[in-house]
Amino acid sequence: MEKPVLDTRQDAYRLLQALGAPTRLLVHVQLVGEAADRLVQEYSDLGITFDARLIELGVAVHDTGKIKHPEELDQSGSLHEPAGKIMLLANGVQAEVAQCCVSHAQWQGSEVSFEERSIALADKLWKGKREEALELLVIDDVAARLGVDRWDVFSRLDSVFEEIAAEGGERLERSRRN
Repeated sequence: MEKPVLDTRQDAYRLLQALGAPTRLLVHVQLVGEAADRLVQEYSDLGITFDARLIELGVAVHDTGKIKHPEELDQSGSLHEPAGKIMLLANGVQAEVAQCCVSHAQWQGSEVSFEERSIALADKLWKGKREEALELLVIDDVAARLGVDRWDVFSRLDSVFEEIAAEGGERLERSRRN
């Protein structure tokens, strides 16, 4: 079996650099990665089964399309979403990883995986933003994986989300230094 183009976070960062990602974008995906690492740790502590590697790789490349649409580094926009997926697929990146470029912003659909929603959640929490609807989808998925009621895990996960969000100001400050 052929080795996937992206196997580690470092592979993803090297690909972004090769594609011309500005330092600011590389710093952004690393800071979102810090938030995602905390989510992954909590999921592991809870004992649920999930694809940690997809979360790690998806976070590392979720904003690839901002290389083609750098204006979206400073203002909202969605042109980077399909552009990123196309760029990654053209470079042989696994389809499920490339899809994270789209799903990190379009997380509401029933076809979006737990891992993709976790990427979207990390992309909100890293800067201190709470997104209740997204958080509840993740909580419900964790509860279903554990075979428990939402309220059995709500407080624990809500506390983790709050801890990650509370560090958002510091991460935003670090993002502005580049």
